[in-house]
Amino acid sequence: MLPFLVKGDRSGDDPIFALNQEATVRAGRGESIINATIGVLLEDNGSLAVLPTASRAVQEVRPDDWAAYAPISGSPAFLEAVMDDVFAKHPAMRAAAAAVATPGGSGALRHVISTFLEPGQSVLTTSYYWAPYETLADEHQRRVQTFDMFDPKSNLSRLNFEALDRKLTEIMAAQGRAVLFVNDPCQNPTGYSMNEDDWRSMVEVVGKHASRGPVAIVLDAAYSAYAKEGTGTALRALESLMGKALVMVAWSASKTFTHYGLRVGALVVVHPDATERKRIESALGYACRGTWSNCNRGGMTAVTRLLREPALAQAAASERKRLVTLLDGRVAAFNELARPRRLRYPRYDGGFFVTVFVEDAPRAAAKMKEDGVFIVPLKGALRVALCSVAVPNIPRLVDSLEKTSVVRAHDV
Repeated sequence: MLPFLVKGDRSGDDPIFALNQEATVRAGRGESIINATIGVLLEDNGSLAVLPTASRAVQEVRPDDWAAYAPISGSPAFLEAVMDDVFAKHPAMRAAAAAVATPGGSGALRHVISTFLEPGQSVLTTSYYWAPYETLADEHQRRVQTFDMFDPKSNLSRLNFEALDRKLTEIMAAQGRAVLFVNDPCQNPTGYSMNEDDWRSMVEVVGKHASRGPVAIVLDAAYSAYAKEGTGTALRALESLMGKALVMVAWSASKTFTHYGLRVGALVVVHPDATERKRIESALGYACRGTWSNCNRGGMTAVTRLLREPALAQAAASERKRLVTLLDGRVAAFNELARPRRLRYPRYDGGFFVTVFVEDAPRAAAKMKEDGVFIVPLKGALRVALCSVAVPNIPRLVDSLEKTSVVRAHDV
């Protein structure tokens, strides 16, 4: 039989999961391995860090709630709870919000790409970004374009807004619209969190281009629960864009409630015009039906309780605070050891990842594997998932990074 034609040379394998598997196999053989590849938070003993209250909420969902179909756009109580959570301190944004349920944050990003861009058009993001952005775009016949992430005069401490301005000008001229993904705070892969000055400049640039045509800005807030201010800095700035640009938030329960496999997320849209907001909500519901039909009903039930019921919400917050402290201790240990070395990396205040810039990332990563240290090579950089590295292993990690990495002489 003749083979069916498929588009391009595609593989279902993810290089990060492949590296994680290789590290796991070597550790299983008794080798001393540091596995800093996959973005899940581990306890110091190597076990998965799980909020006990979240686990209990999942286990208490009734069998019929797990078994029944959910509404296409998501359970109404879940959507209300998510919007209340996102905009707890921003009532004007909450009043102008609509949402649909998605399988994790990646489902929310998928909906943005397919709904707000035409085939052949591009989403814009920073030059260092979560690699599946490209997969999501390619799967829907869209592309990813980037702007140089860091201002060359800032020593990796400020985004390059001149580059963003130039790229938005180019994209608006080419396609008459722009969609911008901003992964903040605790960006994957760099670990960089935007400060108020960054966000002030971001809003200024986006607002300028939104006056010339449709612009959407998407806050990919997957790691916000592990940042000092959560989404507060971002939302205070984004509120000023209401009515100028389309503001969206990709919300995820995966990291917030340590249930990555539950696949519970949402896309939240802010638009002050009720008619237009309803039109967008309908289009997103149509996309839900045409893609995954509906989401995990039991998962939405559990997460709704975790957001809505005071006793559960307070218990989960207390347990999460311990995990944030655990992760912050690793960040502090890394900074203390790495700053005096020859390592070059952005301002890193918290989050699952940090990125060290190097000349030859594949070569450096291969040499580190020989040391039993697994990281993820990127173009010109090494992504380190500090979320999975206990403090006692950080000196060995930093030593391996310094020994195998050639620091880039030029600005990133």
